[in-house]
Amino acid sequence: MTTRSTPRVLAAALATAVLIAILSIKLNSFRDYQIAEIAIEVTAVAGLTILTGLSGQISLGNGAFMAIGAYVTALLMLHLNWPFYLVLVLAAAITAAAGAVVGVAAARLHGPYLAGATLLLGVALPSVAYAYTGFFGGDQGLDVTFTTPAFLGVNFPLTRWEAWVCSAVALVTLVLLANLGRSRVGRSWRAVRDDEVAAALAGVNVAAARVLAFVVSAACAGLAGALLAIVTGLVAPGAFTITLSIALLTAAVIGGLGTLPGAVWGSLVIVLVPTYATDVATSHGLSSSVASNIPVAAYGAVLILVMLLFPQGIQGALRWLLGLFGLSPGRARPPADIPDALVPADDPPAVTQRRPASPEGSSSGTT
Repeated sequence: MTTRSTPRVLAAALATAVLIAILSIKLNSFRDYQIAEIAIEVTAVAGLTILTGLSGQISLGNGAFMAIGAYVTALLMLHLNWPFYLVLVLAAAITAAAGAVVGVAAARLHGPYLAGATLLLGVALPSVAYAYTGFFGGDQGLDVTFTTPAFLGVNFPLTRWEAWVCSAVALVTLVLLANLGRSRVGRSWRAVRDDEVAAALAGVNVAAARVLAFVVSAACAGLAGALLAIVTGLVAPGAFTITLSIALLTAAVIGGLGTLPGAVWGSLVIVLVPTYATDVATSHGLSSSVASNIPVAAYGAVLILVMLLFPQGIQGALRWLLGLFGLSPGRARPPADIPDALVPADDPPAVTQRRPASPEGSSSGTT
């Protein structure tokens, strides 16, 4: 992995952590819950950004990976009473293994065929809970008990602790993905996304790169599912419908595919806009049947607006605005004959020395 930008990424993550801690202390319990919900969305959307934005694979089944992580968390905490931090690691590992299986199966699929296969996964997998009600709880789901640690005191709000845990996991995930995206692996993903044939000719193992992207994305979704389990206190199949998978992809597109800050902006839109739209609908005296459809229409309108005005998402719009004021830092580009996706992480591009052109009318280059 590259190390030049790591201090900057760590500084940004630390500053964000301090800001979240201050906000969680100043705000009420409902806002703490929203912070936790946003952090969960960021964790899942960041993995989907890697899969779709960097490697170019469309997935409509990440909600199923969240279900795997949530059920693993519920089963381990319910039957084995494991500490939550160990449960998070194991949930991510098991979901990553499931992502590897799906990635191998989907390695030969492209475009709408891959989207259709992952859509089937997102629809079918949560229904397994209905087939094995004795183990997974069926419609009623599984209860998850998550408490505040004793060292924080008995009066420390549980919602604040949940916000801190979810935010910490989200920030660690973003830091790791930021370094991974700037490494050789990230450049291989970009090469595969742009041109698989050229990537293969350059020595990239296309199949392995595609499978690894699925593994990383599934691990992030599993972590998000585990966090959702401890925040909501209940794991039921109704929470992991295909709507969740579509909402994750919508957040990635709205924020800006291929950019981790875009995952943050998209998560903010998905979590806050429906809540605000519901409040507005209720305050204007709309019926419950109408008010329930307002949030979907609201972020649908936001998606259409962003795509029409800024096809590169909110992060692309911010870059454009910063560029207008000359605040967007220029990025050094490699030579034209060496694609950016194929430049090694640790080796500078070779400089080709050329002989000066021979004088006009001379065939040997000597006088």
